[in-house]
Amino acid sequence: MKIETSACYHPVVPLSDTSPNAKRVQLEVLRGLSGEQRLLTALEMSDLTRELARARIRREHPEWTEHQVIRELLRIAFLPEPLPSGMR
Repeated sequence: MKIETSACYHPVVPLSDTSPNAKRVQLEVLRGLSGEQRLLTALEMSDLTRELARARIRREHPEWTEHQVIRELLRIAFLPEPLPSGMR
């Protein structure tokens, strides 16, 4: 049975640049958080990721309105391909 893999992914390549010691410390800190603190941390990380993506979109398309930026952010999040040109 042949397993299909993406051209940019190889299962031997580590997907993290975090050292084992840093990873251990990170896990200790996370385990010390309450459920509410973990949720708030996850939400903050999500907000930061979204703002970074919006900044990239604005940098790539400075002429776009905020509506177009948000639409592209949603497209990136939920659609695999760009929208047809008439849909922007």
